[in-house]
Amino acid sequence: MLDIRENVPLAEMTTFKIGGLARYFVDAKNDAAIKEAIQWAKSKGVPFLMHAGGSNVLVPDDGIDALVIKVTCRERTLGGPRLTANAGCTLLEMICMASDAGLGGWEKLAGIPGSIGGAIRGNAGAFGSEIKDVIENVNALNSETYEVRDFKNAECDFSYRQSFFKKHPEWIILRGTVRLTPVNTYESRQLIKETITEREKRHLQNVQAAGSYFMNPVAPDWVQQMFEKEKGMKARNGRVPAGWLIEKAGLKGAREGGAVASEQHPNYIVNENDASSNDVIRLALRIKKAVKDLFEVELEEEAVVIGK
Repeated sequence: MLDIRENVPLAEMTTFKIGGLARYFVDAKNDAAIKEAIQWAKSKGVPFLMHAGGSNVLVPDDGIDALVIKVTCRERTLGGPRLTANAGCTLLEMICMASDAGLGGWEKLAGIPGSIGGAIRGNAGAFGSEIKDVIENVNALNSETYEVRDFKNAECDFSYRQSFFKKHPEWIILRGTVRLTPVNTYESRQLIKETITEREKRHLQNVQAAGSYFMNPVAPDWVQQMFEKEKGMKARNGRVPAGWLIEKAGLKGAREGGAVASEQHPNYIVNENDASSNDVIRLALRIKKAVKDLFEVELEEEAVVIGK
């Protein structure tokens, strides 16, 4: 039996700590509950949204006129070189659990906030690694037909911060299976620790933000050359860091209301002083225009802006 609640605050369920109420809200503890929640929403004629870690989302100030389905199932199984984890499992916890069992190969993803489901949907990556490198299989539910099927890696259509599931939101990720390699647990744990330490140097920690707000864009050759000359490193696949572009456009530290483009990492839009979602959106638009005018580069949000 579903416990559908009304007018549930969402801000504290996100790392941004921004946003209003969900008209309807339910904790979905298993596959059956997810399906039942979708059916309930359709019977009431209201849309639904999936929610897991809340690390990469901006909720509007006036809330969400929908059923928010929070995936709370944390089941996982480890057998041989494979780890299967439900979409609600925390990515870092799974990396550490596998490491303790002598399995690894995805340690460079340590420290990326959020859930397995979110990581698969957005093909999360860091330090040259992406979740696609270890995904063997994704189990998903079609919210229109209620078909459940397995997607092999090649069928997931992974690319930079993109996947089949992001392009086809009717498919709800239920769980993912990763194929790992045998590792020395001590060495693996050290790599996890080093990765998190390096991430903490490059990225802000313990701030109210959605992580990197924009994806790193493919830039014109002259912009790539400028970046490579200044930083002494190659532009990977023609992409340059969004934070570098924002800084060069003079918007490091820029503010709109309570939202600020961080002085330390300008691709982090931080809720510094009770920012509203509109503050964040205004600042993001200002950044996009400045980068477009200066570099002829169109920045695209990595954060999911609900209602956009």
